[in-house]
Amino acid sequence: MAAKILGMSPFLLGITTVMMAVIAVLLFRFSPKPNSHSPQRLFTVEELALYNGGDGGLPILLGILGSVFDVTKGKSHYGPGGGYNHFAGRDASRAFVSGNFTGDGLTDSLLGLSSTEVKSVVGWRDFYFRSYTFIGKLVGRYYDSQGNATKYLKGVEAKAARGAQLLEKQKIEEAKQPSCNSRWSQDDGGEVWCDVGVPRLVQRPLEIALTGKMSKRCACFKEDQLDQPGLEVYDGCGLLAKTCRV
Repeated sequence: MAAKILGMSPFLLGITTVMMAVIAVLLFRFSPKPNSHSPQRLFTVEELALYNGGDGGLPILLGILGSVFDVTKGKSHYGPGGGYNHFAGRDASRAFVSGNFTGDGLTDSLLGLSSTEVKSVVGWRDFYFRSYTFIGKLVGRYYDSQGNATKYLKGVEAKAARGAQLLEKQKIEEAKQPSCNSRWSQDDGGEVWCDVGVPRLVQRPLEIALTGKMSKRCACFKEDQLDQPGLEVYDGCGLLAKTCRV
């Protein structure tokens, strides 16, 4: 009956129905849904690797903390030859803060990173949610086969929250004593200076120092503050010099 109404044979109608179903599936998988955190599909590591930009007929995808994003609109960066192509087709969460874009550096493991470094990775994930299309989730370290968050993801988010608290504490602590100005050039090297006061190296609070590689910072102290314990003069710098080479 339907075939007669449409003026089509049952055979042609069947083919048309199948084609429409295939198109619908493709549109569902890859249609943009900005600001949506609902997964459209689950990926295995092997599946995600297919979307590394090598096949021009496929979108370019990357993972971070198990969330998968379509970054095709940035193919000049993420495609073959692009500066960020090492992120395509995989979850290389650690590399977002380590800067190691080769071999074992391209891993989703954050083991050994400080809480502030983990916070930075979470910040990158938030950037991709704001800037690109969320496609789905990568089954493995951060999501199980049902798409549910694992204990590792929950641990990462808790550690990132601690990192945010420590950074806020660091901001408050360092606001009490102004930081030095600084500059660096390949020809001249580095220097620090103070508009008011003189430069001194000062130890960061222990709990802050342990969250990053830099345990000391340069701060400016007035002459009547220089008797405080723990202040270090830069090597080769005069006791009351306002500028020091570093």
